[in-house]
Amino acid sequence: QVQLVESGGGLVQSGGSLRLSCAASGNICSAYAMAWYRQAPGKQRELVATITSGGETNYADSVKGRITIVRDNAKNTVYLRMNSLKPEDTAVYYCNTARPRFGLWGQGTQVTVSS
Repeated sequence: QVQLVESGGGLVQSGGSLRLSCAASGNICSAYAMAWYRQAPGKQRELVATITSGGETNYADSVKGRITIVRDNAKNTVYLRMNSLKPEDTAVYYCNTARPRFGLWGQGTQVTVSS
């Protein structure tokens, strides 16, 4: 059974940077379009960034220019590089396929940006 494990979150000051990792137990990261999502307290989960199997990327308007999604097929890992973080980026970050599969939602990784 494929599992996705997110890591790399933490507490950072406004303007800081983090790199999140999403490691897959199988080769799903290389076979499918992947995505990062986030859910802030009291809000619905939202799409942050996607990357196709061919490497094409797309970003939510709120993160464009600050966040980069990268995939390493050899490591079955998808990364989210986040710069110039803002307090409104505070959320639990999850990875999943670009068409999310219920069974792939993991624990997520908490990102907290202090002002």
